[in-house]
Amino acid sequence: MHLGRVWLIARSGSLAAERMARRCRDDLAAEGVAVVVAQSGLTSNPFPGLLATEDALPDLAIVLGGDGTVLGAARHLAPHGVPILSFNVGGRLGFLTHDPALLRLSGDADSLWQRLRDDHFALERRMMLQARVERADGVADPAAEPHLALNDIYLRPALDELSSTCVLELDIDGEVVDQYRGDGLIIATPTGSTGYAMAAGGPILHPGIEAIVVSPICPMSLSSRTVVVPPRARLSVWPLGETSRRVRLWHDGAAATELEPGDRAVVERSPHPALQLLLEQSPSYYRTLTHKLHWAGSLVAMEPSHN
Repeated sequence: MHLGRVWLIARSGSLAAERMARRCRDDLAAEGVAVVVAQSGLTSNPFPGLLATEDALPDLAIVLGGDGTVLGAARHLAPHGVPILSFNVGGRLGFLTHDPALLRLSGDADSLWQRLRDDHFALERRMMLQARVERADGVADPAAEPHLALNDIYLRPALDELSSTCVLELDIDGEVVDQYRGDGLIIATPTGSTGYAMAAGGPILHPGIEAIVVSPICPMSLSSRTVVVPPRARLSVWPLGETSRRVRLWHDGAAATELEPGDRAVVERSPHPALQLLLEQSPSYYRTLTHKLHWAGSLVAMEPSHN
């Protein structure tokens, strides 16, 4: 990999991430790499400004934070084909990040920068979703670009003070599948199957599988169940009921827009996958699950396995 220009994205509000970003900046600058440092978080989104003002795209974006910081970077950088290398510095769960012990700076026996230059990594393409909103009155959605998500797109009531429930009709490839009455609907990628969809009772999908998970949130009907559909499926979701029953569309936990009855959200696979660098020699998705979800150990700790 050519390392001529790098963006360092640190989780805002994390002293550990900011401190590591400064160390990486100084280290890369000493090796002649052009570096831009920015903070990303709930109240700070550096990507529109960077994409509008920087002379060129980076060869690599290094994300220092947790899964939320990675999701924000993926939504903005995937359409531009910028690969992402992430480390869990100042984050929490870290499903999508590397152990910070792998972030070895210059002077170490196996520095990260030399490893990248020698192409000692794998490039993983993770499926993403996109959602477009079509208004009932024919007026275009103010956000011209589709709403992208690496984890999930979901719809929930916009006004909790009126009702915590909503009615959503789901159409898959032109065929009405169900009307969900409950707290909302989650449409997730395999990457997002371990997030909100899992919390709603959905299945866990290996990221090597390309599919779309549709999970109702607290449905009032026992017949409303999670379904897994092919990646080329085109899903349309309509809010039903009175005009006051607006629902809000979210992507990766960030609010995107609102829909009224008569509007529809069209969700499908994005043509732009998220590009993630993998540093581990033998990465194991199952090891990540057992570690992050505390499987296979907490219940049998008194009886060590020979496996």
